[in-house]
Amino acid sequence: MSDTIQKPELPKRFYKEVAVEETEAGFEIRLDGRGVRTPARALLAVRKREAAEAIAAEWQAQGTHIDPATMPVTRLVNTVLDGVSQNLDLTRQDLGRYAETDLLAYRADGPDRLVARQREIWDPVLRWAEERFGIKVAVASGVMHVAQSPEMLDALRAWLRSEADPFRLAAIHQITTLTGSLLLALAVSEGHLGEAEAWHAAHVDEDWNIELWGDDEEAKARRTSRFEDMRAAALLLRS
Repeated sequence: MSDTIQKPELPKRFYKEVAVEETEAGFEIRLDGRGVRTPARALLAVRKREAAEAIAAEWQAQGTHIDPATMPVTRLVNTVLDGVSQNLDLTRQDLGRYAETDLLAYRADGPDRLVARQREIWDPVLRWAEERFGIKVAVASGVMHVAQSPEMLDALRAWLRSEADPFRLAAIHQITTLTGSLLLALAVSEGHLGEAEAWHAAHVDEDWNIELWGDDEEAKARRTSRFEDMRAAALLLRS
């Protein structure tokens, strides 16, 4: 018996033309004139043309088969329509847990150059968060858990409760899970950081190791793919 794992066969491309049409539902994606449906059969529509055009470009770029792995904006919008929009509180609660273990609170205890690099890139984000949300983020070196104050956690959770847009909330959640930092995600959502700046900040430690030991092609490809997911989330925040 072969131990080879068979990947599921991708669906064949069944359409020729892709278009964006403005309707009462928003900007819909049309394949040969027909609306696209999410996995849960919701109509694939967004509020802004920019996001719709990005989704349409993903569908247009498909070859003989449809590969969802190459469609980050479509996947994220499907998640919004089929999941996040149905229960915003679950998404808020999950984001609240990230506030307790934010990447930016955990610092290396050496070497000195890495410590300095983390301070240079991460501390300005903490200062911004302090001014924007009135919070003080506890920071420590090493691997021990850093306990954040109840006031800090309450302030961030209150802000999350105020965010009622499922597209924005889903985008913030995606950036948070990709970077390990709710603070970086909020900085992108508020326009304080661009997605490339936040991505760079999230990979200070990884980039340090690459400088020391070199890059790995598989890891490099995985990081490139994940950045496309980051860009998709940033697009929804702008749209």
